[in-house]
Amino acid sequence: MITDTLSAESIRRARLDNPKMRERDLAQMLGISEAQFLDAWTGQGVERVKPDFAAIFPDMAQTGEVMVLTRNESAVHEKIGCFEKFYPGKHAAMTLGENIDLRLFPKHWKYGFAVEKLVDGETRKSLQFFDEHGDAVQKLHIRPGTNMDAWEELASRLAYGDEAPPPLAIKPRPALERERPGGKDIERIQREWLAMTDTHQFVVMLKKFDVDRLSALEIAPQGYAWQLEPSAVEQMMEASAEAELPIMCFVGNRGAVQIHSGPIKKVRRMGHWLNVLDPTFHLHLRTDHIDQVWAVRKPTEKGHVTSLEAFDAEGNLLIQFFGKRIEGQDERPQWRSIVENLEGTKPPSKDAA
Repeated sequence: MITDTLSAESIRRARLDNPKMRERDLAQMLGISEAQFLDAWTGQGVERVKPDFAAIFPDMAQTGEVMVLTRNESAVHEKIGCFEKFYPGKHAAMTLGENIDLRLFPKHWKYGFAVEKLVDGETRKSLQFFDEHGDAVQKLHIRPGTNMDAWEELASRLAYGDEAPPPLAIKPRPALERERPGGKDIERIQREWLAMTDTHQFVVMLKKFDVDRLSALEIAPQGYAWQLEPSAVEQMMEASAEAELPIMCFVGNRGAVQIHSGPIKKVRRMGHWLNVLDPTFHLHLRTDHIDQVWAVRKPTEKGHVTSLEAFDAEGNLLIQFFGKRIEGQDERPQWRSIVENLEGTKPPSKDAA
C-alpha cells in the first residue's frame, strides 16, 4: 500500500487516465507526494537508489553533459552542463563550475530513484532525490552528451541490489513559522546587519536571532530593504535581458540551492509562468505565487550588494536575484540602477546605504 487509501495499482491507473498531466501535479491531485507517486512504479522503469552523497558527486564530472534540476513549489531551475569541482561537507557541500553551481544539504536527502522512460521513441533516464516530505530536492537527467558508461556505473553504485530499500515514511510538510522580533532584538539585528562584511553573514544573523528572512527585511535598517510590486521580477528580467547584463539567479529548497550566473536572453511569459529559455539555462517561475518582492542591500567589504527577493503568501523565499559581480569589485552600477528603478515604494537614497 502506498497510503491508507491508495494502492500502487490505483496510482498507475490515474496516470493512464491523465496521460498529459505533469507527474508532480498528478501526485498533488491524488493527495500524495511525488516520491510516493514514483514509488508506485517500482519495477516498471523505476528503481529505488541510495541518496548517498559520497557515491553521487565526487565522480559526477565523468558523466559529461547532464541537466540538473532544482525546484520548489513555485520555481523550477534547470542547468545544462558538466560537473566540475565538488567540495564535500557533512552538513553542507557544494559544486562549482561554469554551468553547474550548487549548494547541497545532505541531511535532507532521504530517498532516491533511478527512472527510465520511453518518450516519443527516446529513452530518458534520470536520478531523482527527495526529502522526508517526499518533495524533490534535485533531479539529474541524461543529455545527448552524457557518457552513458559512467552514468550506468554511477546508477549501479547507488543501487540497493539484494538489500531491501527502507520503506517510504513520508512526513507532513510543516508550514513556515514567522518569527517576528521586537524591542531590543530589532536594535541588535539592525546593528549586526550594518556590521556585515560578507553577504553570507546574513543567514548566520537570521539563525543567531531565530528570525525568518521576510521578518528581517521588514525591520531592516533604514535604507537597506524596500518593498516592490510583484511585477518587479518580470521587469527586472526583461531589463537585464535587454541590457545583456550578467545576473545571478538562485532557486532552492531544503536540500539544494541551484545558481545561474551570466546573462539571460530569451524571457517569455506563458500564462502564469515566467520563463527563461536559453541554451543552457531554463527557468520557470509561477508569478501568481508571488505575494511580496523586496529589494535588499547587504554591506560587504567592497560596498553593498543588492538583491531582489520574491516570497509567497506564507513568507517562503521563492527566488533570489543578484547582479553578477567581478571578483574583488563592487557590484555593477547598471544592476543597481535597474533595481532602484523598479515599481514599488521609493528606494532610499544611495547615501542611506
